[in-house]
Amino acid sequence: MGAEFYEANYTQVFLKVVCHTMRFQIKNLQGTLMHRGLLSLLLLIFLQISLQGAHISQQKKILAFGDSITYGYGANPDQSYPTQLAKLTNTEVINAGVPGENSTQGLERLKKLLKSRNDIKIMILCHGANDILHNASHTRLYKNIKKMIEIAKAKDIKILLLGVVNFQINNLQTLPLYKKIAKKEDVNYNGDILKIIEAKPNLKSDHVHPNAEGYSVMAETIYASLREAKLLK
Repeated sequence: MGAEFYEANYTQVFLKVVCHTMRFQIKNLQGTLMHRGLLSLLLLIFLQISLQGAHISQQKKILAFGDSITYGYGANPDQSYPTQLAKLTNTEVINAGVPGENSTQGLERLKKLLKSRNDIKIMILCHGANDILHNASHTRLYKNIKKMIEIAKAKDIKILLLGVVNFQINNLQTLPLYKKIAKKEDVNYNGDILKIIEAKPNLKSDHVHPNAEGYSVMAETIYASLREAKLLK
């Protein structure tokens, strides 16, 4: 009777130990699985962020190249045409406008800028206002704008050229050389946008520069031109 009692107790103790060990192992296994699951989830999130980052870095951009009109002089920075165009196109638009710059300076700057960039898909070129305002050589302006286009084309960049008006005459008209360049270089061209804005005082902040509303009109017109030329996908 005593032996049976001790034997039963030993059996119960053994079973308790086995059950406790099994519970411990199951908890460890669950913890390991949860740890592995959490680790997998974190790795998945990291991979997704990395892929999104790579996609963003590889996404082609629009370069808005010009002088103070491109810069957005006469309005707040968030009202410039490049900033407003970015919202319309859902594409990054680089504002490469430098106030006071002439076309010779612009040509040199564009050479350096494009030399280190391979992410530009489209260039909107609006340059030469300062040449015109200071009555500089139209022959030199023609050569500089043409060379800017040639440099961009060599990088397989699509171009939209904007004609600049002749500020030296009362009846504002787009300088003919812009249309000649566009035709010769076979690039997309809009020669009316600045002529329309410059003719309406309510769209201008001064004698030359658009105001916020003028830049909005400019952005919308450029957007329409890009879509018409099928440059946006």
